[in-house]
Amino acid sequence: MDTKSSEAIEKLRQHFDAAPYPRIPLDSSPKDNIKLLYLHNFVTAYYLRNRQIIDTAGKVILDAGCGTGYKAFALALANPGAKIVGIDLSEESVNLAIQRLQYHGIENKEFHAISIEDLPKLGLEFDYINADEVLYLVPDAVAALQAMKAVLKPDGIIRTNLHSSLQRFSVYRAQQVFKIMGLMDETPGELEIGLVRETAKALKDNTGFKAISWNSVFETDDERILANLLLRGDKGFTVPQMFSALRAANLEFISMVNWQGWNLMNLFKESEKLPVALLSKLPQFSVEERLHLFELLHSVHRLLDFWCGHPQADKSFLPVSEWNNADWHRAKLRLHPNLNLSAIKQEIIASINHNQPWQFSRYLPFSEGLVKSLEPTTAASLLPLFDAPQTINNLVEHWQKIEPVDPVNLNPREPEVAWEQVKQLLTNLEQSGLVLVEIQN
Repeated sequence: MDTKSSEAIEKLRQHFDAAPYPRIPLDSSPKDNIKLLYLHNFVTAYYLRNRQIIDTAGKVILDAGCGTGYKAFALALANPGAKIVGIDLSEESVNLAIQRLQYHGIENKEFHAISIEDLPKLGLEFDYINADEVLYLVPDAVAALQAMKAVLKPDGIIRTNLHSSLQRFSVYRAQQVFKIMGLMDETPGELEIGLVRETAKALKDNTGFKAISWNSVFETDDERILANLLLRGDKGFTVPQMFSALRAANLEFISMVNWQGWNLMNLFKESEKLPVALLSKLPQFSVEERLHLFELLHSVHRLLDFWCGHPQADKSFLPVSEWNNADWHRAKLRLHPNLNLSAIKQEIIASINHNQPWQFSRYLPFSEGLVKSLEPTTAASLLPLFDAPQTINNLVEHWQKIEPVDPVNLNPREPEVAWEQVKQLLTNLEQSGLVLVEIQN
């Protein structure tokens, strides 16, 4: 590692030793934060890549840049039976992470105060690596990706992210102001935070900084200022730069974590009425080009949050939307494990009893989706999934008991019609992330 990189890492270490992140109380738990657990479950990423459901028991999961351990705790809760390993530059943060997991009784864990670049020295291999909110801070993102790749099992998956330079441009402008003022020469503390607030207070309301970069939350939240306006080493990236880093590290892009929120076609009023100049080129666009066009048109995502892994490690599969009836007959259907909860089952029953739609999208960490709620009778058709994995025939039989007649002509519902209705429902729910569908060999 060159002198410049070593100095940058030392500054980063000093920053988080002085201000360990996140400042979440020790007794706080993400056990009821279903969205957070969904994202941190290895099942989510593995299913997306392979259309197979994996058992997390016995897996080894790394939280790279674990900070004070809240995400490591979430990884432990989301992945029953897995061993959790946490690393962080900051020894102060690592000590707090150890305390947090001990306080909550998480036993199968270990923590190390090392840099990501030193990961191979641990002598461990990982099934899943979570490097959340860290890659944009390291001196060399490619070197960090390469270090994670070196300790990733052949079919393992990395979840990491980069700051978007397009969405975060106002923050980077503000950082330049405070660098000029000398507030980031040393590790920022209370004095520097106070000077940031003084600067904001002294400016007219219509100045660019005050109108665009300043947030009312900054007036009371020291941590937000440190994690944004005074964050040393913070760098922004575009989608092409993200893909360039992956190619340099010889890693394969799998998907954006919030893949539904990056759907280019959702930006247009009517997808069939696009400008001819765009419509003629879309079929030739790569995934990278589509994502880049999205960020140029609609730079709303702070993070370029993605999954990646070893090249050509995915298992081939046919999308559920392209299955024939024989495929469906061989399939087992399950609820996502983080949604198979008695509390959610009782919520569905309550929606049925009160004849109200079940708003399931509030449990999914995605901003977009094919469907966001289910009518009471439709939601009732999913109840068997809370008891055990089901075949489509089981669910069709259950659906026919719920809706035995056609509401239009009051004739008995034909089995073929019921089968097609349930198949379409399951296809939509699989694409939304609620239901997992796996062909049995």
